[in-house]
Amino acid sequence: MLTGKKILLGVTGSIATYKTAYLIRELIKLEADVKVIMTSASTDFISPLTLSTLSKHPVAIDFIKNKNGEWENHVELGLWADLFIIAPATANTISKMAYGLCDNLLLASYLSARCPVWIAPAMDLDMFVHHTTKKNIQILEDHGVNIIEPTFGELASGLEGKGRMEEPEVIANQIDALLNQSSNLKGKKIIITGGPTYEAIDPVRFIGNYSSGKTGVILADECAKRGANVTLVLGPSNQKPKNSNIKVLRVNSAEEMFEAVKREWLQTDIGIFSAAVADYRVENISPKKIKKSSDSLTLNLVKNPDILLWTGQHKSNKQYLVGFALETDNEIENAQKKLVKKNLDLLILNSLNDKGAGFKHDTNKVTFVKPNNKLTHFELKPKTLMGIDIVNQIEKDLNE
Repeated sequence: MLTGKKILLGVTGSIATYKTAYLIRELIKLEADVKVIMTSASTDFISPLTLSTLSKHPVAIDFIKNKNGEWENHVELGLWADLFIIAPATANTISKMAYGLCDNLLLASYLSARCPVWIAPAMDLDMFVHHTTKKNIQILEDHGVNIIEPTFGELASGLEGKGRMEEPEVIANQIDALLNQSSNLKGKKIIITGGPTYEAIDPVRFIGNYSSGKTGVILADECAKRGANVTLVLGPSNQKPKNSNIKVLRVNSAEEMFEAVKREWLQTDIGIFSAAVADYRVENISPKKIKKSSDSLTLNLVKNPDILLWTGQHKSNKQYLVGFALETDNEIENAQKKLVKKNLDLLILNSLNDKGAGFKHDTNKVTFVKPNNKLTHFELKPKTLMGIDIVNQIEKDLNE
């Protein structure tokens, strides 16, 4: 059942639009709360009154609700939903979504949505297999949009092939499965480290790196979404999680991060250590700004505590530990050594040799390294999708 779940349904202009009425009925049977946004073109195929009656909510079509000039708030609609599904999704709307166009209320709501977004394409065979449509669908998939594949059958043109919108009952069952999926992370205590560390030289200078903290924040949100109790130890970063239930501990230096981890680790079930921790710090921090008095400056550096090594040494058989490695040469060999040395259950390897990977990108290309030399390679993808892959792997390992 979908009791209490909020579904935002986008409807575009297609001969398959008649199926929308049946989809709403299926969702209502599952006790979902359904609101509908229609494009102007879709109203030529089905009456807004029909969908309003079925959904028990006024249908939103334009940015202006009525003659009094009342505003239809697309931001509120986008934030309201637990799931936003566009069914049917035409080639035109898919193209606009792929390139961020925003010329109607449905598209504005899509750009405001923070929930999972699904589309159920519906179009003629040649339109669906056209290279531009295939490219646009791939762009949406890369951005995390779930595609409900159309089915094979007789089309409105009289042709037979792939392009029919999936049946409403099937779509409703898929939504039910997604929103009611059970996770073995529910109730688990998870600690995640993210971002860089800054090692002070004097009151105005520091040693640091280019880590943004995006990966740690993405992982924290994904784990929290699955019901885990998450503590995020975050170095200097402008990033922040969306989920307000995440406990965020802000730190600056490696020593501060180490102390935070030590306080939390013994009560933790899972550790995901994605932070880019500085290996060295300045031995003697100047209490005052160092003046430029000579042509050179010598700083004596000493080793920082190895947070991941300590955690692996203090890991019980009931705890699960994930580490990260950024390599530039002998990547696999170095990663396998690190996996063993630090007593990890999973190591996420990425290389600065891969274009689009590493720091300062919204994408990454990683390899999962596991005990017994098990490797899983992934293609370049958005960090949001990479985060889902990592958490899925953790769940899989826990199930085994």
